[in-house]
Amino acid sequence: MYLTPEVKKEIFKKHGKSETDTGSAEGQIALFTYRIQHLTQHLKKNHKDFNTERSLVKLVGKRRALLDYLMKKDIMRYRAIIKELGLRK
Repeated sequence: MYLTPEVKKEIFKKHGKSETDTGSAEGQIALFTYRIQHLTQHLKKNHKDFNTERSLVKLVGKRRALLDYLMKKDIMRYRAIIKELGLRK
């Protein structure tokens, strides 16, 4: 499996407050970004996998909703996570 518990802990440690802080918006956005990148690579090889394509679209929507929430809540945290992950609007 591509997303082991160690990888998850590392993502949350880097972008959240700690390894166990799985609820922060920044940690969740970083996790979604990691999963989106993995699914994108999968779809480049398997372009007829429509179930994965649907999952990718749903993940992108969830990440967008979290980013919108973070933008309304605290614009500085939003700008920091966008810059850190290399996302663009």
